[in-house]
Amino acid sequence: MSSSRRGLLAGSAAMAAGAVAGCALPAGASRAPQTPFAVTQATVPIVGSEQAFPVRRIYCIGRNYAAHAREMGSDPTREPPFFFQKPTDAIQVVTPGTVADHPYPPLTKNYHYEVELVVALGKGGRDIAQADALGLVYGYSLGLDMTRRDLQREMGDQKKPWEIGKSFDKSAPIGPIHPVAKVGHYTDGAIWLKVNGQTKQNATLKHMIWSVAEQISRLSQAFELMPGDIIYSGTPENVGPVVRGDLVEIHIDGLPNLSVRIV
Repeated sequence: MSSSRRGLLAGSAAMAAGAVAGCALPAGASRAPQTPFAVTQATVPIVGSEQAFPVRRIYCIGRNYAAHAREMGSDPTREPPFFFQKPTDAIQVVTPGTVADHPYPPLTKNYHYEVELVVALGKGGRDIAQADALGLVYGYSLGLDMTRRDLQREMGDQKKPWEIGKSFDKSAPIGPIHPVAKVGHYTDGAIWLKVNGQTKQNATLKHMIWSVAEQISRLSQAFELMPGDIIYSGTPENVGPVVRGDLVEIHIDGLPNLSVRIV
């Protein structure tokens, strides 16, 4: 048999084998698409587990403590909750007991801290009743909603989207997630932030205008919530600037403190 004939038969056999393999897929199954490069999935460690929490979306609520709403020029007695998002790669995982280097971002001269309770969802849905909302929560953590305040205000003054002030690299430092099954829900307790040992923000979770359950319910009216979504639930008053070299420490009762140094 000629070499060309053998090559033709070998090629035909390979094609037949591929066709059989394709036909062997279960009904409705599809092959994973081939991509030209890999994209890293943002994850957060889960306390007490070798698994990590996969982050799908990052939602943030604005002006959810009355005093902070006032310092930002709003009336908390009349304003409904509003939300914005950060990209998932804004996540910067901070390990308790360490001091993480947090980069001072470009384009800003007024870089602000905001300490927040973070809610991680393990279930999703639309139009979730407030009474059912906490059933979606997988766990809790604490984090920072870092903000390029000058850029946020400049865009706001021009009535343009102020995403550039909120949604940038490593703008969402966060600690490991503590499952609800082990820690329960966080509805009260102190929340504070210190810069170089000096207390800057100091409130309690009860000072929230919109509770975690209300936030989830409201969000689900605008978006279909999914497992892997996390919510930064708002910050108390006295947000302010940090500069390179500053040490920022944050605390919520029942969760380990986190620390970052601005570099």
